[in-house]
Amino acid sequence: MNKNLSKKLFVISGSSGVGKGTVLKGFLKKHPEFMLSISCTTRKPRVGEVDGVNYFFMTKDEFQTCIDNNKFLEWAEFAGNFYGTKKKYIQKCLEEGKDIILEIETKGALQVKKQMPESVLIFIAPPSIEALESRLRGRHTEDEETIQRRLHEVKEELRLAQQYDYKVINDNLEDAITQLEKIISGEQEKC
Repeated sequence: MNKNLSKKLFVISGSSGVGKGTVLKGFLKKHPEFMLSISCTTRKPRVGEVDGVNYFFMTKDEFQTCIDNNKFLEWAEFAGNFYGTKKKYIQKCLEEGKDIILEIETKGALQVKKQMPESVLIFIAPPSIEALESRLRGRHTEDEETIQRRLHEVKEELRLAQQYDYKVINDNLEDAITQLEKIISGEQEKC
């Protein structure tokens, strides 16, 4: 990929179990020049997590102050903790000439698109709902109620994904990585 082209923010989303993390990991392994964005969170660090590497850890008061002062491109609350992406952090990375990828859920991605219309939204989708259900069941990590809740969430995410710029079907890992490469390369060439 041409390193002299303008930098953009690429936002990657996908349903639980679709393999978006695996696709993204494969892409980043082939393109280490891309930077994965670091989000802010109010949750406590887990063992081995480092502030400024895994997340920017904040108190709820600090996070609320950022919300009140419109400092986030997007933010959301999950399981009693807040997560968000600071505008200033993304702008600084882009100004420093870094290609940046933000991996977030669909509602957050649409918040980003409102504030940064030039960002590129890419949704990693399953080949079918049935294939995704099979993957979720194959993990043997969730009970039936959780699987049904996730499948319901997937339908909502697929509806929201219609507002994305691109959709990559993860039916075959290498093909999905190649599709992602083509999309990003094509977007960079538009600059």
